[in-house]
Amino acid sequence: MTTSPATHDGAATGLSEPLLPNRNGVHAGALVVTPVVANGHGGGDKLKGDLKAKDKYWKDVDQPDDVAAAPDLENGGGRPLLFSNRRVKNIILYPYRVLILIRVIAVILFVGWRIKHNNSDVMWFWVMSVVADVWFSLSWLSYQLPKYNPIKMIPDLATLRKQFDTPGRSSQLPGIDVIVTTASATDEPILYTMNGVLSILAADYHIGRCNCYLSDDSGSLVLYEALVETAKFAALWVPFCRKHQIEPRAPESYFELEGTLCGGASHKEFIQDYKHVRTQYDEFKKHLDMLPNTIRQRSDIYSRTGTKDEDATVTWMADGTQWPGTWLDPTEKHRPGHHAGIVKIVQSHPEHVVPLGVQESNDNPLNFDDVDMRLPMLVYVAREKSPGVEHNKKAGALNAELRISALLSNAPFFINFDCDHYINNSEALRAAICFMLDPREGDNTGFVQFPQRFDNVDPTDRYGNHNRVFFDGAMYGLNGQQGPTYLGTGCMFRRLALYGIDPPCWRDEDIIVDSNRFGNSLLFLNSVLAAIKQEEGVTLQPPLDDSFLEEVTKVVSSSYDDSTDWGRGIGYIYNMATEDIVTGFRIHGQGWRSMYATMEREAFRGTAPINLTERLRQIVRWSGGSLEMFFSHISPLFAGRRLSLVQRLSYINFTIYPLTSLFILMYAFCPVMWLLPTEILVQRPYTRYIVYLIIVIAMIHVIGMFEIMWAGITWLDWWRNEQFFMIGSVTAYPTAVLHMVVNLLTKKGIHFRVTTKQPVADTDDKYAEMYEVHWVPMMVPAVVILFSNILAIGVAIGKSVLYMGTWSAAQRRHGALGLLFNLWIMVLLYPFALAIIGRWAKRTGILFILLPIAFLSTALMYIGIHTFLLHFFPSMLI
Repeated sequence: MTTSPATHDGAATGLSEPLLPNRNGVHAGALVVTPVVANGHGGGDKLKGDLKAKDKYWKDVDQPDDVAAAPDLENGGGRPLLFSNRRVKNIILYPYRVLILIRVIAVILFVGWRIKHNNSDVMWFWVMSVVADVWFSLSWLSYQLPKYNPIKMIPDLATLRKQFDTPGRSSQLPGIDVIVTTASATDEPILYTMNGVLSILAADYHIGRCNCYLSDDSGSLVLYEALVETAKFAALWVPFCRKHQIEPRAPESYFELEGTLCGGASHKEFIQDYKHVRTQYDEFKKHLDMLPNTIRQRSDIYSRTGTKDEDATVTWMADGTQWPGTWLDPTEKHRPGHHAGIVKIVQSHPEHVVPLGVQESNDNPLNFDDVDMRLPMLVYVAREKSPGVEHNKKAGALNAELRISALLSNAPFFINFDCDHYINNSEALRAAICFMLDPREGDNTGFVQFPQRFDNVDPTDRYGNHNRVFFDGAMYGLNGQQGPTYLGTGCMFRRLALYGIDPPCWRDEDIIVDSNRFGNSLLFLNSVLAAIKQEEGVTLQPPLDDSFLEEVTKVVSSSYDDSTDWGRGIGYIYNMATEDIVTGFRIHGQGWRSMYATMEREAFRGTAPINLTERLRQIVRWSGGSLEMFFSHISPLFAGRRLSLVQRLSYINFTIYPLTSLFILMYAFCPVMWLLPTEILVQRPYTRYIVYLIIVIAMIHVIGMFEIMWAGITWLDWWRNEQFFMIGSVTAYPTAVLHMVVNLLTKKGIHFRVTTKQPVADTDDKYAEMYEVHWVPMMVPAVVILFSNILAIGVAIGKSVLYMGTWSAAQRRHGALGLLFNLWIMVLLYPFALAIIGRWAKRTGILFILLPIAFLSTALMYIGIHTFLLHFFPSMLI
C-alpha cells in the first residue's frame, strides 16, 4: 500500500490535537501524522492539477444534432447524456498520424532494400532476419492502427444524480451485483479480501440496489467467519464513511494515508470518530488473525464432547453445526477439490425504509444521527467441487456466482473483483452506470472496463506493473473503435451480454431460454426471462426460506454446467488459461460494444506482484492464455462474426504477440558475434543497413513521444514498458510459446501457476520482496543473453586494444555499430540485471560500478589469452 506524503501546512490551522499513531502504531514525534478527511482534502488540488495537465492535449467532441439538444428532464422527457467524449487535439493528432504513415512507408522501403541487397555472410540468418523485420512491422501496425483515433470518455456523475436521485423520490438507479473472487485463504491474504468487501459495502450507491457476493473457491470456514466479522465491523465503518465522506473506503488503505487535518466545525467530532474507528479496526484485524486458531480450538472441543460416531476431524461452526465445506484436517468429501456447495446470507437485503442513525452511547460513542445505517446484502458462496469433474477454475466460479446472484437479486449489471482489489473511488459504480444508461450507445454496451492501478508498486515501477502505456494508450485507442477488451478485475457487465443474448441492435424478437442452454433450474430460467423483460427494473427479493436456499445450492453443483452452453456461448468462457480476453471477444463478436472509463480519482486499486519471478509468472499466464485463444476454435482470425475490421486486427495482435519473442531472442544473440574469431555481417553494406535500422527503430520512439503527450503518461512509464517488453521477450513469452507447442502436440490443456499475493513481512522495507532472487527455468535465456553481451563488450574492448592499428576504417565503423547494439540490449535488460543481483539492487547505481569492472576484466582476460596463444600456440590464431 502506498503512503501519501504529508503536507506541512499544519501550523496554519491553529490546531493543537494530540499526535495520532502512524501505521505501525508508533507515535510520529516531530512529524505530524494525522488522518485525511473526506474527499481527499489536502490532496484534491494535486488531483485536479494532474488531471488538468493530462487533459491539455484533449478537446471535447461535439455531439450529433439528434442527441445534442438538451432533453426536457423536468417533465420526464428524453434521456440525458451521461458521459462526454474527448479526442486528441488536431495539433497533436495529425502529426501523430502522419508519423505513423511515414514509418509504414519507411518500413516497406527498408524491407524492399534488404531483399534487393541480399548480400550476407550467413544466408539462412539473413532470411530469418528479413522474416523477423516483416513480422515486427505487421505486429507494430496491428497494435498502432487502433490508436489513430483515441477517445477519452468522462462520466457525468452530476447529471446522473440529477436524473436518478431526485429529492423526495426513491432512487431509480438499476441494481448491481458485485462479486469478489478468492481461491485460497493461504495464498491470498484474508485482510485484503475483507478490505475489498468493506469498500463495496461502503460504496456511494443506492443501498438497496447494490449486492455483494464473496466467491470462495476453497470452501474454507475461515473465510466465511471472516466475512461474518467483516459484516459486524461494517456496521461501524460504513456509517463512518458516509458521515465524513471518507476516501478511499477500504480501511487498510485509508488508515495508511498521511496529511494535515482540515479545519471546520466538525473537526473535533471527526477526530473522536477517527480514533474510535481506528481502534475498532485494529481489534477487527486481531479477530481475523485469530480465526484459524479459534476454529481449531472450537473444533477440538466439539469433537471431544461429540458422540463416538462423529469424525474426530470435523470442523465446527460457531453455532455447533458441522461446516459442509473443507475441513481443517482433510477427509473424504471435506478436502480441497471435494466439498459440498454452500450459500449463506451473511447480511440480508436491507429494508426499503431508511433507518437513520442513533445517538452516541456508551456502546457506540459515535453520533450517527441522520446517517443511513443500512448495509447492502452480503452473501458467501462456495460452489460444489467433486473429484473427476472439471471445475474450470475462475471462469467456473464466476459462472456459479452469475447464477446465484440471478436467484437472489438478479441485478441487470454484474461486476467482478479479484480478492486483492478494492474500490478506491466510492462513486466508481455510478461512473460505470453512466455509460450503461447513456442514450447514445448505452443499450448496446456489453461491458465497461476500468484501468487497473496498484498500491504496492515501487516508486520507479521497476518491473512495469502499472503498464500505463497499455492502459492509458492502447485502451483509449480502442475506445474509438468497438471498445476495449475485457481485462479481468474492475469490469462491469450487462447481465444479458454474459447470458449470450444479442444487443438490441441485433436482437431477434424471439429469444430462446431453455434448459438445454441455461441448465435445468426452473428458478434460474425464470430469472433469465425476468432479466430480459425488465432489464432496468427493480427485482423483488425472493423469500429467503430454507426450501428456497436449498434450491439455490443446486445451481452451484459441480455438474450443473454439463450438457449446457455455460462456458461456451453463455457466461465466462471455459477451457482457456485466461477467461477474460476470450469472454470479451465472445461478447464483442455478438455485436456488443464496450467502454473504457476513467475518473479523476482512480476507480479501483489492487496489489501487484512485487517480485520479478511472480511478475514473470503472471506474464506467462496472460500470454499463454492469449496464444491458446489464437490457436483455438474461437481464433480472432475467423470467429466473431460482428467484429469490425480494426477490432479484429486488435484481437489478433493481443493473442499472437508472444510469437514476436522468438525473433527478439534471435536478435538478442546477434551482438555476441564479437566472440567469433572473424567478422560476420548479416547484411552488406553493413553501415547502410545499420543506419536504416536505427532510423526505423528511432521513429518508434518519436511516435512514442507523441503518445506520452496525449496519453498523459511519463517518459519513465514509457521506458519501463520498453524494458519489460524486452525482459518478457527473453523469459516469459518464449515459455508461453513452449507451453502452446506442447499443448498443440499433446492436446493437453495449459496449466499455469496462480500468482501468490501473500506479502513478505518486513517492517524495515516495504519493497524487501523485490530484492529477493527466486530462480526459475524461464530466466535462463535472459541470463545467457545478459552475460553473453557482457562478454561480447569485454572482447570488443580487448580486440580494439589489439587490432585498432591494423583495422580498416570499415572494420572500425562496423565495430562501433555492433557495440552500439550490445549496449542497447544491456540498457533494456537493466531491470533484470538489478533483479538477479538481489539485495545489492537496493542501490540502483551499483551496476554502473559492476558492469565496467566486468567489461574491463573480460577485456584483460581476452588480451591475456590472446597474448599467451600468440607466443606459444600461434597456429591457433590463424
